[in-house]
Amino acid sequence: MESILEQQRKAHEEIERLEQAIVDQFIKESKSHKERLIREHRVSDFLDRISSRSKFLHELYEDTDGARKTEIDALSGTSEFSEFYGRLKAIKDYHRRYPNETVEPLELEFINQSKQNGDDDEIDKLFSGEEGSGRFLDLHALHEKYVNLKNFKKTDYLTYLSEFDHFSDYPKEHKYNGEYLRYLQELKNYLESFFKRVKPLSNLEDIRNETEREFNEKWTQGKVYGWEKRIGADDDSIDLFCVTCKKAYSKKTVYDAHLKSKKHIKSAKSMIEKGITSIDSETYEKLKKEVDDGKDKREKEIAFTEALIQKYAEILGSQREDTKANVERKRALTDRERRMELETEEVDDVESESEDEDKIYNPLKLPLGWDGKPIPYWLYKLHGLGVEYPCEICGNYVYMGRKAFDRHFQEWRHAHGMRCLGIPNTRHFHEITLIEDAYALWEKLKSTGKTDEFKADTMEEFEDQEGNVFNKKTYDDLKRQGLL
Repeated sequence: MESILEQQRKAHEEIERLEQAIVDQFIKESKSHKERLIREHRVSDFLDRISSRSKFLHELYEDTDGARKTEIDALSGTSEFSEFYGRLKAIKDYHRRYPNETVEPLELEFINQSKQNGDDDEIDKLFSGEEGSGRFLDLHALHEKYVNLKNFKKTDYLTYLSEFDHFSDYPKEHKYNGEYLRYLQELKNYLESFFKRVKPLSNLEDIRNETEREFNEKWTQGKVYGWEKRIGADDDSIDLFCVTCKKAYSKKTVYDAHLKSKKHIKSAKSMIEKGITSIDSETYEKLKKEVDDGKDKREKEIAFTEALIQKYAEILGSQREDTKANVERKRALTDRERRMELETEEVDDVESESEDEDKIYNPLKLPLGWDGKPIPYWLYKLHGLGVEYPCEICGNYVYMGRKAFDRHFQEWRHAHGMRCLGIPNTRHFHEITLIEDAYALWEKLKSTGKTDEFKADTMEEFEDQEGNVFNKKTYDDLKRQGLL
């Protein structure tokens, strides 16, 4: 059996290696939705292991049975050498009894984790075919339950995806039956399950607690949307309370019908048989308060479940919109097109795996050639592509190599920079990269009269129908006089 200190050392080592493994996971870039999902589930498993080992370490450090203190005293007492040799003898005896036992170091588990390919199958098992590896919601079964609810509007699946959290549109008097409550609970359970599978690193408990806090504040103020005026809270319904059956009613017609029902008559007879013919006002108010409190508690539970579902639907908004788009698209496909789509997805998965295997090795960060591969290093040095040429006029843009630097003076970026400075981009300013030098040269050219500033009136040429060439000013004058 391992000593307490060795167990602590191993637990600390495992936690450190798990933390490093999490860092390694986030360093690698995820190229697809599935890769991101695999990474997040793997990191979630690592975090669970860290939590478990930390709890184990905490229990060891608490040392409730005093075993850790006893072991430390034995190692630091007067007989430390005898303790050392005793432990050494135990280790040798163990290896003598089990000479061929293989030991796998802890680091091998994390070294080989990037080579594991079984996570793809695990992710596929988490989701149904309709959910598409967590990209879409699968609410078909819940839609069936919703359609079968009594006194609720019947909708198709696409409309249901848009409106399944619009609880304020539902009539409140029909929200108390057992079928609706079961439907709400199943919808909440599905969204929570989907959330855990799609966002394993998000804390669902924190979201639930935050929603509950906001809900309680609004409920106390009576501002929960759809429950502002709760059933049984009206002044008109004070007398609509059946003491015999301990029920309150919101409508006079329903209350009158209840008084004639067999259930009420049977309850009234049983009360008479017990000798109860009348109830004083104090008992009446107490019974009514119990019924009102029970109804208020039930309404609060229903409203909180609806608020939770609305919160989950808000967080899963992107998956919800993608589901609606996917349903609309699939409705326009034939069976043959659906089969072809499935085959295409399988081919894309195979191609993505092959692309990962054919990664280009380019440690020197050389530019890529026409074939998509790094150019030879000698060519890189020949063209001077390692030399940087910054240009302040271009916004301190850096050009790699002399050829790119010489060519950029006629390109749009440099021309735009010169235009912003109010200086013409002529051949005089070739090799000028500093704004201060450009302004100094421009002032000198203006003072000596050697500017090549473009003047449209004298430099722009026009040709008439007979082939005669004029400058713009002469051409406009002749045209106004009607001589052309």
